[in-house]
Amino acid sequence: MKINANEISALIKEQIKNYHAKIDSSDVGTVVTVGDGIALIYGLDQAMLGELLLFPNDVYGMVMNLEEDHVGAVLLGDDKLIKEGDMVKRTKQVMEVPVGNEMLGRVVNALGQPIDGQGEIKTSKRRPIERIAPGVITRKSVDAPLETGITAIDAMTPIGRGQRELIIGDRQTGKTAIAVDAIINQKGKNVICIYVAIGQKNSTVAQIVDKLKTYGALEYTMVMAATASEPAPMLYIAPYAGCAIAEEWMEQGKDVLIIYDDLSKHAVAYRTLSLLLKRSPGREAYPGDVFYLHSRLLERACKLNEDYGGGSITALPIVETQSGDISAYIPTNVISITDGQIFLQTDLFNAGQRPAIDSGLSVSRVGGAAQFKATKQVARSLKIDLASFLEMKSFAQFGSDLDKSTLDILKHGEVLLQVLRQEQYKVRSLSNQVFGLYLAKNKYLDALPINEVKKTLEDAYKYVLDNKPAVLKDIDEKKEITDANESALRNAIEDFFKVNEKK
Repeated sequence: MKINANEISALIKEQIKNYHAKIDSSDVGTVVTVGDGIALIYGLDQAMLGELLLFPNDVYGMVMNLEEDHVGAVLLGDDKLIKEGDMVKRTKQVMEVPVGNEMLGRVVNALGQPIDGQGEIKTSKRRPIERIAPGVITRKSVDAPLETGITAIDAMTPIGRGQRELIIGDRQTGKTAIAVDAIINQKGKNVICIYVAIGQKNSTVAQIVDKLKTYGALEYTMVMAATASEPAPMLYIAPYAGCAIAEEWMEQGKDVLIIYDDLSKHAVAYRTLSLLLKRSPGREAYPGDVFYLHSRLLERACKLNEDYGGGSITALPIVETQSGDISAYIPTNVISITDGQIFLQTDLFNAGQRPAIDSGLSVSRVGGAAQFKATKQVARSLKIDLASFLEMKSFAQFGSDLDKSTLDILKHGEVLLQVLRQEQYKVRSLSNQVFGLYLAKNKYLDALPINEVKKTLEDAYKYVLDNKPAVLKDIDEKKEITDANESALRNAIEDFFKVNEKK
């Protein structure tokens, strides 16, 4: 009996043609390759972008690439527990985090799981980490100040509730110090705080938590830590997870302050994932959608109008520069997204000016709308005076014979810098800030030697606080300097200088 090849092929073709059972690859897939925290999976035809996947050994992953013949996922656990050929299942849920008041006072990871050793967090609600930002109709313009307790910021670059103000500068210039002081200053002001640490050392996060505990700020603060020792996907999802938790409180009509420390490391983590997922690198080796990475995060910070509860999220993203280069790719991206920036200069920091805020490059696009009237009254000419001083100082170094008006400008500028100096963790009340700026504006301190300015200012404030407390209390309550109160304030200051002269 001869076997005809044509007959066999025809038979097989017929069988295939009549085979109607379809292999279901929509909910189950197979790992093709795994490594560096990335898994490529065959199957999962119905997978959604951002969906959670369940791998063996209870390892979760998140879908980030939807290709024609495979799905690219980032692993939220140890990739050593996964091997080629492993089965992967869809969960049909996008990435979510627990939300609610139970999160306050806790330290959690990017998945919202506690890492502070204080037991499980029992919340009744969860929210997706990704969400479209509120539209124009639901928002209202920023009009209420968010006080940082730092004179240089509250006077020159005021921050409003619902604003996004970038803190930018080289490493070790005091960026995190400003953020932590802003959190400490919210005590008793009905503002919930969230600190998101991205790519920081474990020891650094522990120190910040300790300081917040010491100053009684942890009771209204939640810390989310995606530290440098964790895989890139955890660093990538951390700010979105922190924002989702903040949105829950905002929609309840509460004011929230969220710190992203820092978005440079976030961009690097995203670049790592993108290049491993074979997304095309563009400028400075970042993928083309890196602007969208931060814009979709920061646009979620806003002030809602009264019809939607009137809550707000104020975002203070931090970005690190290299040698003060704010024209680099990531800094320019974030500057264009935010409503202003506080630029910290290395030279000022090294010269002992703390906080080392560059008054020329720092700006708030909300400005006076987010400032108390009392601060406006005393800080109106502050930026111009500092700019005149810095310009005159650069010219004065070339000449030795200076006229009196030039010397007066130089002396007044040096006094202003002394008044704006402030130690970390020593936040100032509104009346304290206004008092110092009032003395500087009216040139009460210009006749003093520079090394005595700071001590005289502190002594004067203490004298008025002890002898005429009603003057300062009036500023704190009314948020402005009334004509009657200004007269009382001037008399109290003159009394101090008379007493001081006798000494």
